[in-house]
Amino acid sequence: MADLNKIVEELSTLTVLEVADLVKSLEEKWGVSAAAPVAVAAAGGAAAGAAPAAAAEEKTEFDVILTDAGANKIGVIKEVRGVVPGLGLAEAKKLVESAPQTLKEGVKKEEAEDIKKKMEAAGAKVTIK
Repeated sequence: MADLNKIVEELSTLTVLEVADLVKSLEEKWGVSAAAPVAVAAAGGAAAGAAPAAAAEEKTEFDVILTDAGANKIGVIKEVRGVVPGLGLAEAKKLVESAPQTLKEGVKKEEAEDIKKKMEAAGAKVTIK
């Protein structure tokens, strides 16, 4: 356990750019992607937590789902990065290319409509549930 604590302490001294480089290096070495498990965990956790209360929240909270990227993928990727905070270029590209995907969950109707307008202006097809 002492070795793990030492590693945690060493990682705590890294800058954000150094951590990003470390993540890329580990992804390449191990042949994995750190983005996929995060997206799956977030989607699975939100779906499980929202199911019992879906009837009560149905009128106030909506999910925005990208159903098709359309012909202008670059424009759609830019809009996705603007809609989903903290999403890098590679992650946004993967999300767009793997449509249908949920962009936002549990947003108010006005925000969902705004996102839909932006995405459709970029050439994507979006549904609101």
